[in-house]
Amino acid sequence: MNTEFTLSDRTLTLIRYPAKHQHKSLQAWDSADELLIEYIRQELPALSGQQPWIVFNDDFGALGCTFAQEQPVWVSDSKIAELSFKENLTTNHLPDVPMQDCLAPLPDSPALVIIKIPRTLALLESQLLALRSVAGPQTIVVAAAKVKTVTRSVLALFEKHIGPTKTSLAKKKSRLIFCQPAAKVLSCEVKNPYPTVWPCRLPNGQTVQVANHANVFSRQSLDIGARFLLEHMQVSDQDNLLDLGCGNGVLGLNALSMAPDAKVTFVDESYMAIAAARLNVENNFPEQVSQCRFVASNCLESLLDQPTRPSFTKVLCNPPFHQQNTITDHIAWQMFHDAYELLGKGGHLIVVANRHLDYYHTLKRLFGGVTTLASQNKFVIFSAAKR
Repeated sequence: MNTEFTLSDRTLTLIRYPAKHQHKSLQAWDSADELLIEYIRQELPALSGQQPWIVFNDDFGALGCTFAQEQPVWVSDSKIAELSFKENLTTNHLPDVPMQDCLAPLPDSPALVIIKIPRTLALLESQLLALRSVAGPQTIVVAAAKVKTVTRSVLALFEKHIGPTKTSLAKKKSRLIFCQPAAKVLSCEVKNPYPTVWPCRLPNGQTVQVANHANVFSRQSLDIGARFLLEHMQVSDQDNLLDLGCGNGVLGLNALSMAPDAKVTFVDESYMAIAAARLNVENNFPEQVSQCRFVASNCLESLLDQPTRPSFTKVLCNPPFHQQNTITDHIAWQMFHDAYELLGKGGHLIVVANRHLDYYHTLKRLFGGVTTLASQNKFVIFSAAKR
């Protein structure tokens, strides 16, 4: 496992949070981070001391730790990225850095904006829309990503919302993007399309309006795994239910529709997902908001760390199998393990997953008994009971 990040004359110890699940072949930085750091150090030394700086989408804190002395405003939609950054700051004895999520207001007139291009084009657009309201012609905007991510669509967003844009030559399979904020572009009136809203007809016939912030999974339509699980959900008024990896919260919304007295906790590592889930409960079931909780967390750590742990009767889960751009099963395993810890005796973890993922044996090893509730050509739904 490589945790020593050395660039020029400086070495930092960096981990992917949680360190105990970091695969030995992975590391907490990439060549796009290296390109950004080298360029800023070599080409923009005069910006040192000029504030504010803004850092967007720093996956695990490599950029934030490198420039911690500049006190950048560190912006991310990821609770896991935030936890990684905090741990890496502490490990390297660096000062605290102001952190905020992507829906919080940005500081006015930034001197430098550093952007790691995110996986989701909509998130990039949302961030550029927020940036255009505070940037000026004096702001320097530098972004970076793997070459395959620097697409025409990405460059078009910079051109549309900020100003003239160009790229560097590729180096180590990554590339820099340079964007010059233009007063003419910044002064144009642009409609913000986020959150997007679309109607969703639930299995009981009720239609809810589902709002989705830019980085919510399956933002434009109901994903087929969630649709399949909706059709097979069973909820009673006595249930204390947890929607794990909730996204826009549609599974929890269905639970509130089926059982008006049920308690529902929405958990996701995306701050935008949690905000969307809260908005959807407020808009569709305002009288039941007091029965709901909304928690940003790496899996269920935030609930497990409480002095008095809550106990749930059901946990619904449509687990991811990637972290940033890396395919991995450690998130699903941690979700299953954390759910086991928080379920009461006789409680059930309900998992919908692609058939090719070997979750049956993982769940059987952890819970003992696993039942297949439903299956089709692409997805399967498992129920694992805590004995």
